[in-house]
Amino acid sequence: MIVVTGGAGFIGSNLVAALCERAGAGDVVVADRFGHDDKWRNLAKHSVAEFIAPDRLLDFLNANAAAVETIFHLGASSSTTERDVDFIVSNNFTLSLALWRWCAKNEVPLIYASSAATYGGGEHGFDDDSAPEALAKLRPLNPYGWSKHLFDRRVVEMTRRGDPAPPHWAGLKFFNVYGPNEQHKGQQSSVVAQIHPRAVGGEAAVLFRSHRDGIADGGQRRDFIWVGDCVDVMLWLRDSPTVSGLFNVGTGQARSFADLAGAVFKALDLPPRIDFVDTPMQIRERYQYFTEASMDRLRAAGYHGRFTSLEDGVMRYIQDFLQNADDPYR
Repeated sequence: MIVVTGGAGFIGSNLVAALCERAGAGDVVVADRFGHDDKWRNLAKHSVAEFIAPDRLLDFLNANAAAVETIFHLGASSSTTERDVDFIVSNNFTLSLALWRWCAKNEVPLIYASSAATYGGGEHGFDDDSAPEALAKLRPLNPYGWSKHLFDRRVVEMTRRGDPAPPHWAGLKFFNVYGPNEQHKGQQSSVVAQIHPRAVGGEAAVLFRSHRDGIADGGQRRDFIWVGDCVDVMLWLRDSPTVSGLFNVGTGQARSFADLAGAVFKALDLPPRIDFVDTPMQIRERYQYFTEASMDRLRAAGYHGRFTSLEDGVMRYIQDFLQNADDPYR
């Protein structure tokens, strides 16, 4: 069986869908919570073998150790505005470390989600260099990014000193992911998902005004990546037992928020309309103006998959999912 933590969430449910569609993938077990909203719809089309509450995960793994083939650990407290640091550390560091030790003891591969938030403001670039001295330079801008960075550094420290480790592992620094099954994220959903209903309703997209000289309003740039490309990378890693390490997962090409908004309106065959508002003061000092994944290490490891262009990904997301009011889920 394959265990996916956070399997009812955005990236997790897209991975579960791909695993369930894959011939011979085996049983897929999801560890997650659904709450009281429509998050369950993320998995409504797929045959999942079992659902496990996150606080029962280790008991389940111990009872089924011989059957577990791979763990994809995507569950996390992912809000960049969450301020309960004890909650964040418990979810993003303590549980991750427990899973690492379990996988090492039981010789089970572990593929886990890190984040581009580990790079902070990007003053030291976006190279997924796992050397301790390179990691020590990074300064995440919020508790979420720090918790992910904390675990990355711990993993590197343990592997470098020869502590027990999973037979095959990867930590994935996801950049700005967009695609189906993110409705439950609300204000944490992608900008594509937030612009779409406004554009359909005849309103302008709303983007943050630039507060830096030399950068136009809407000229802030991110590495936007289609969720299907993230899934392809994870499946490739599962099939590549000789590849371990920390890897960026982006396209390697930064695009502006104005480009993104334009792609949404183009997918809807509408003229672009954009209004700008001031970046809120409480996040202004921590706001990233640029992210762009260096993809050299993943390529050098043997990954040759193509990454979807921003225009193609937004077009697919809108026409195949967001415009399908009866069934916008993968």
